[in-house]
Amino acid sequence: MKRNRRKKSNGGAPENVAKALRRRSRVKRQTADGRGKTAPHRTAETVTLEGVFAATERGFGFVTVTEESPLTEDIFIPARKRGGAMAGDTVTVAVRKRDLRPTAGGDFRIEGEITGILSRGFNELCGTLVETEGAERRFAPFRVIPDNLRLADAVEVASAADAAPGDKVLVRITDYGDSRRPPRGEILRSLGASLSLGANYESVLLAAGIRTEFPDEVLRDAEHAAAEPISPAGRLDLRDAAILTIDGADAKDLDDAISLEKTADGWLLGVHIADVSHYVREGSPTDKEAIARGTSVYFTDKVVPMLPECLSNGVCSLNAGTDKYALSARITLDKQGRIKDCRVENSIIRSKVRGVYSEVNDLFEKKSKSKFYAKYKPVYKMLCDMYPLYQLLAANSTARGVLELESAEAKIILDDAGMPVDVVKRERGDAEKMIEQFMLTANEAVARFMCAKRVPCVFRVHEAPSEEKLTTYKNFVHNLGLSILPLKAEKLTTGAFAPVLAEAEEKGFGSVLSRITLRTQMKAKYSAVRGNHFGLGLEYYCHFTSPIRRYPDLSVHRILKYTLANGAPAAAKHYAAFAAESAERSSENELRALSAERDIEDLYKVIYMQKAVGETFDAVISSVTSFGLFCELENTCEGLIPIERLGEGYSFSEDALTLSRGKHAYKLGQPLRVRVTEANVLRRRVYMELAEEESGKKKR
Repeated sequence: MKRNRRKKSNGGAPENVAKALRRRSRVKRQTADGRGKTAPHRTAETVTLEGVFAATERGFGFVTVTEESPLTEDIFIPARKRGGAMAGDTVTVAVRKRDLRPTAGGDFRIEGEITGILSRGFNELCGTLVETEGAERRFAPFRVIPDNLRLADAVEVASAADAAPGDKVLVRITDYGDSRRPPRGEILRSLGASLSLGANYESVLLAAGIRTEFPDEVLRDAEHAAAEPISPAGRLDLRDAAILTIDGADAKDLDDAISLEKTADGWLLGVHIADVSHYVREGSPTDKEAIARGTSVYFTDKVVPMLPECLSNGVCSLNAGTDKYALSARITLDKQGRIKDCRVENSIIRSKVRGVYSEVNDLFEKKSKSKFYAKYKPVYKMLCDMYPLYQLLAANSTARGVLELESAEAKIILDDAGMPVDVVKRERGDAEKMIEQFMLTANEAVARFMCAKRVPCVFRVHEAPSEEKLTTYKNFVHNLGLSILPLKAEKLTTGAFAPVLAEAEEKGFGSVLSRITLRTQMKAKYSAVRGNHFGLGLEYYCHFTSPIRRYPDLSVHRILKYTLANGAPAAAKHYAAFAAESAERSSENELRALSAERDIEDLYKVIYMQKAVGETFDAVISSVTSFGLFCELENTCEGLIPIERLGEGYSFSEDALTLSRGKHAYKLGQPLRVRVTEANVLRRRVYMELAEEESGKKKR
């Protein structure tokens, strides 16, 4: 299980850690009846801290301390010392000086015991209803086995309500139990048969807290806003300008359009973004719902939008041939593609062409002989000018050392019944990459604009890898026989990874190192405080280009429009607190949405792989863990070979990321021939084993 590491704050020696811990003498602890009381620590050698508990399927867990402490690692909690805590609970944990143990990295790992539960992390869960068997039936006739076994082993229920054994159900916890007795609950409703696509789909949405329905008040507010007549008054009129959108063929929420003019000194790039903040007024019901959702969530078969459809697919969408309100960033670039100036203006536009990525890619390849030439003729010359600018911007990104890491994205093909019939790698052409470069340029230019104005902003921040992650990465690189010299610079830059990745590519394991490099990076987040974007090699960066589907972009628009109307000092005063709240909530909502999107994709992949049980495939080891090997097929579907299937005696090396026995080792990137043994819908996981030919190689 991945654990959050904490930055060291107070020295490292065990006696110093223990001394610092002893300063924490009194904490709040929850008693069995739920009332909080103040309790002293038990001895001079024991102190109690507060933190959040994360459980594993094997019973033990970890507490991430939520207050300042000298601990550099999460606190390990053995299964016998959980004290009835469940995943996500805020707890108090007792630690002792004698439980401090040195780690290989020179820090100290500590074992603790949960002594109290301050608040619960959840009160509902989804799982499969089963009948209790044997003597245990006298305590409860039914049990619910959670989808996520990190939450609980089972929840006892007295009544099945309208559900039948084998159904997926939603349960409310009525009694959380303790270390001696399991939790109890009541069934709220049945979601359907536990192995069905629909029931598992809904359980993912419920578990992630994805809001799928808009309240009536929000719909009325959005429809009222959408009914407002369009007028050019007070706006820069760009309706006659050559402007187009380029998106996927099935996209409906078109929130960005582009234009380009060649100048004597370079280019004037226009990035025209739907003026969503005009329709989503601050503090309105629609605004409150939008910040609660934070983002649109894109699933295999549908989109759960951040905004009601009358806005997202209607009045805000920059559909071709219709007048639309926009916020236009007009960016002056020199002949080297460097940003020299940015002007942001309220505008009204009329897109000339509804571009499609695949069509523009065909146009770039075949030019005027493309079958799509007639459609794009009104903007063809401009597209021809855009291509060299895109190449220049891409070259600038490469020069900055922008991390372009292999991360295959799956495209799941569904039949008319909504069932998966194929899984393929999603391809990206020059049109997709061009739009990406133009949007990156706009995001950087707008962030610079807002900093120059000294107004609040919701920045997109990506920190450099932590010292601990970098040390682990350098050890791995060294073990591959590669030079780590570029990574030894006093100040690490994005470009330091490029020569290492290039050498790995030359020696035939570029794909392996690309995966590890990606895992070494920190997670990007939103912040009201400007910070560098390490992955892009930029000092200034925000999200400006997708306000239909992301609340931070909508927040940036709102601040910009207020600045244009009322001046920078007024905006600075009015939006400082708002920017901080938007950043915090947007980061939380992004993680929630990404988790749900990943779970739904895994669900469809598992259902697709059910027909492959018993078949053999070429695969590559994509991850090595203490409990087995994850292997990825060419189509991006991934499965687990449990360590038990490899045979006895294998040990896991965290530094080398290998499972080895004697001279034989399994390592990242290693090709294998595997057989699919199970596609478990409930766990959303495919299981595999080595095919006979691989087993034979291992024995030899």
